[in-house]
Parts: sequence; C-alpha cells; structure tokens
Amino acid sequence: MTRVVTATPSGDRSATGALLVAGIVLATLTEAIASTVLSLGRGDIIGDTYATPDEFAWLDIGYTAFKLIGFIAASGLMNRINPMSLITGATFAMGMACGVAAMTARLDLLVALRIIQGFSGGTLLVAGQAIIFLAYPRSRQPILQALFAMGAVVAPATIAPALQGWLLDSQSWTWIFFSVVPVALAAAGLLLLADAPMPARTTPRPFDWIGFSLFFVTLFCFTYVFSQGSRWDWFEEARILWLTVIGAAALLAFLGQQMLAKGHGLLDFTLFKSEDFSFAFIVSFVAGAALFGSAYLIPSFAVSVLAFTPTDAGQLLLPSGALFIGTLLIAAFLMQVRHVPPVATVPFGILMIMVAMWMLSGSTGESGADDMMAAILLRGLGLGFLFLSITLIAFSNLDSRNLAAGIGLFNTGRQLGGLMGVAALQTLIDHNIVANAAVLGANVTAGRPAVIERLTTTTAMLAAKGMDAAAAARAATSLLGRVVTGQSTVIAFDTAFNAVALLFVIAAPVLVAIKIGLSRHAKARAAHPIRRPRSL
Repeated sequence: MTRVVTATPSGDRSATGALLVAGIVLATLTEAIASTVLSLGRGDIIGDTYATPDEFAWLDIGYTAFKLIGFIAASGLMNRINPMSLITGATFAMGMACGVAAMTARLDLLVALRIIQGFSGGTLLVAGQAIIFLAYPRSRQPILQALFAMGAVVAPATIAPALQGWLLDSQSWTWIFFSVVPVALAAAGLLLLADAPMPARTTPRPFDWIGFSLFFVTLFCFTYVFSQGSRWDWFEEARILWLTVIGAAALLAFLGQQMLAKGHGLLDFTLFKSEDFSFAFIVSFVAGAALFGSAYLIPSFAVSVLAFTPTDAGQLLLPSGALFIGTLLIAAFLMQVRHVPPVATVPFGILMIMVAMWMLSGSTGESGADDMMAAILLRGLGLGFLFLSITLIAFSNLDSRNLAAGIGLFNTGRQLGGLMGVAALQTLIDHNIVANAAVLGANVTAGRPAVIERLTTTTAMLAAKGMDAAAAARAATSLLGRVVTGQSTVIAFDTAFNAVALLFVIAAPVLVAIKIGLSRHAKARAAHPIRRPRSL
C-alpha cells in the first residue's frame, strides 16, 4: 500500500485538541446517519421514487461498495493530501450529497449521491481514526478511541435508528438526509478550527491502478451477492452465480498480482507481520457479523412481528446506546488508568452478547419492549467491552507508516463480516418461515378438536359483529392461516437469535486456537530472525 504519512510535532495543541476530537466524532456521526437511512426508510423511499425492489437495491449496493473502496483508498489519499484537508473535504462532500438527496426523488441521481456518500463515509472514518492515533500519544488512546467509537459504532447501532424512526413518523425520509447537513457543517467548521500534526512529506509511489481495479471488481461483486443473494435464493439465480464466480476470480487475480508486486501493490501485507493486527483482523469478521446481524434482527423482529412503528422500533435500541457508551468509558478507564490489557475484556464482551441473543431467542408474538429490554441492554454492555478492545489490539502496535492502511483493512473486514452475517440471517429466516409454516400447517387440520373449537369461536365472534355466517367462516379460516404464518415467523426469528449466540460458541474456541497459533509463530520468528539487507 502507499506509505502513510508520519506525524511531526506541531506545538501545544491543548487548546484545540477538543475541537479536533469533537469534529472527527461529528464527522463520523454523518456517516452513521447516512449508512442506516435505508434500514427503516426503505418503504417510504420506494413509494416516493416509484422504484422496483431491483432498482432500489442499487441505493444500498452503491453505498456499501464505495464505502469499502473508500476504506482501501483512504491510506493512499492521506499520503497525497493533507489528512485534515482530506477529512474536511470528505465531510463537506457527505453533507452536500445528503443535502441534494433530500431534494430529489430521481432514482438515478439518488444512486449517484449514495455512491458519493459511501466513498466519503469510508474515507472520513479511516482518516479520522488515523488522525487521532497520529495526534496523541498511545497512552491516551483508550479514552480517545472510546470517543471515536461513539460516532463510528454506537451511533449507527443505536442512536441513528431512533432519530430516523422519529423523523419517518413525524416528517418524511427526506428529513433524514436533511439532518446530516447541519451536522456535517458543524463537523467541518470544528475541523477547520482545530490543530493537528502536519505530515512529514514522503514521495508517493505510483498508485497501483491494476490492483485497485481488481479489488474494486471483487468488492462490487461480493457486495451485490451478499446484499441480494437471499432475495434471489442465491445460486438459483444466474446473476448471483456469475457475480460470485467473477468476484472470486477477481480476488484470486488480485492476490496473485499483489504477490508479483513485491510490496509495491495496493495492500500493505507487512501489516500481517503484527500478531495483534492479524488476530484483530480475523476477529473483525465475527464482531461485524454480531454487530450488524443483531442490529438487523432486533428492529426487523419489532416491525414485522410485533408491529412496532418506525419510532418505537428505533427507540428500542436507544437505551442500549447509553450502556454501550458507559461500557466504552469503563473499558477505557481500565486500560488507560489501571493498565488492564485490552484482550482481558474480550471474553466478557463475547459472553454478554451470547447471553443477550439467547435471551432474545425466547421472544414471542406477545412480547413487548419491556420483555426484550434486559437482553438489549446486555447486548449494549457486551459490544462496549468487545469493540474498544479489538480496536486497541489491532492498531496499538502499528507505526505511522502503515496505520491508515491497517485501519482501512480492519474496517473492510468488519463491514464484510456484517454483510455476510446479515445475508446468512436473512436466508435462515426466509427458509425457516417456509419450513415452519409447512410443519405447523400439517398439524392444523380440519378434523382436530382444537382447530374446530378455534374456528367455531372465531366464526361466532365475527357473526356477532354483523358478518353473515358464510363470510364469517371464510374469515375465520383466513385468520387462522395468518396466525400460523405469524407463529412461523416468530419461530424463525428465535432461531436466528440463537444462531448469533451459536456463532460465538463456535467462533470462540477457533479464535483462541488462532491466537495461540499466532503467538507461537511470533515467538518462533523472534527466536530465528531472518536477516535482510539494509534498505537504502
């Protein structure tokens, strides 16, 4: 990967340090709102744009694919553009694209704007986190990274859905995009006032356009496959099969091209010489699947099964945000003041998320917010312990040369893990609804006493409300079918909640084995160092 700039001291920044951190956190908040706008506003946007589901899918695909590209390209951009100018420009671009998106219902223009939003969001996330690492000593990183996580992780998981649900119920989806504009302007203003270390300029090497093109094809194909595969029953649809083949071929070609480049390619493979980064990169896939998967399941269950309004569904996760933030600060205190190693809190985070998902697997069609709240709060606690730890494990031992590249690659792994997790859960739910309906329907037959009693009671109730006997009988049968379908959906979601818990049951021992293997490899390499010629 292109070398990342190294920081040089720029004097006392105590007066403007708060402005810098506040500006970066607000910038990440713009990405949090833009990235989750489709989760609750999907139906409203489809109605106003008159888009088919296939056409609407490009709003999501364009954003996600170019966000992944932004993660990878940010490192090279930081070596060619002043990092502060880069994040300020990306924040302005995000605000401009959201402002224009709020004023149009043209689908083609919205797709183009979503592409700008995705690339800007990926760039500002990497640049913002890298600047914090460059601007402050490693001893202060726990609390600073906890603050950064509030905008980059907590906001899209808890705060943004609540804001969007309220705006959808009280205004319209355009106000979600409008809400980004003042936040982006405030963030850009703070960043223009803030002070940050000036980079020591290095001569940038030529950009690897071949590698970039191959990686772009890979990310685009896999984004489409993971986001749309469940809708088309995966390989039953030719386009999903061909995009999978093309994406896999592009990935293999990319890896081969990077090996032939011998350290001058798009990715900086020296990152994986760090045992901690290698371990955290693998964990990022599991953590992404848990974060995005649970963030998808809980509101979906509330809306589709419990018939929550968008406001109620958004606010369901809001209380867990407070515990998420509190746990981040507690973990930061333990690591910064008590010098607790970051890896020590990982088991607590994993255990809490597992228990929370297991508790949610007992939800029924009669559950309410109060019944789910204990599990949702426990999930917030677990995520706080997990995400700060893996962030510090991943980046604390990287130097300024490859820091931004490592942040971009780590975020790419987390995003891809989230895509795979959500795709797997969608497929599991879809298949289980059909299977459960078949099983339940086979036991709901006309000759069973319980069925006869249910139909008789329902028919009598409808007839008492003024329906004639024949219509009441047909309506009673229809209502019974809806009950069977609803119960099938409840069981399918409960299975999905259990699947997230089982993910950690399976992944935890695998991750421990990987950690042990990486540690042994690092010790063996330290015991038998390879002598290399000194660089000129």
